[in-house]
Amino acid sequence: MLDADLAELYRVETGALVRAMKRNQDRFPGDFVFQLSTEEFDDLRSQTGISSWGGRRYAPYAFTEHGVAMLSAVLRSQQAVEVSLAVVRTFVRLRQVLATNEELARKVAQHDHEIAILFDHIQHLLEPGESPTKHPIGFRVKTEDE
Repeated sequence: MLDADLAELYRVETGALVRAMKRNQDRFPGDFVFQLSTEEFDDLRSQTGISSWGGRRYAPYAFTEHGVAMLSAVLRSQQAVEVSLAVVRTFVRLRQVLATNEELARKVAQHDHEIAILFDHIQHLLEPGESPTKHPIGFRVKTEDE
């Protein structure tokens, strides 16, 4: 999971989450957290529509399930503990599902990028936004004024 997504779940600023992780680097080895490469970051920007002059200035950090669990110890809040438990349980459940269905695991691995885009679109649909303009349904008869 990316640092910004975790920060939102933990209800802290992304910078605060990253600073807490960096203050405790010994708790976050490479198999717990890593920073996206420049190429991965550029690909993420193109997928999410972040302009090159706005948004993030540095590549985000990605946390594995173990890194997420460690964040609860570093952030030290009840919210962090609850979120970490939920995320770890989700990772465990996903691993169980994939282990019981090799074909599904193969397909998920093949379509990992597309699945990420799909989740982004679903998240966008769930966000409250402006209501679309209303158009009448059916045919409209032109009047002489038109």
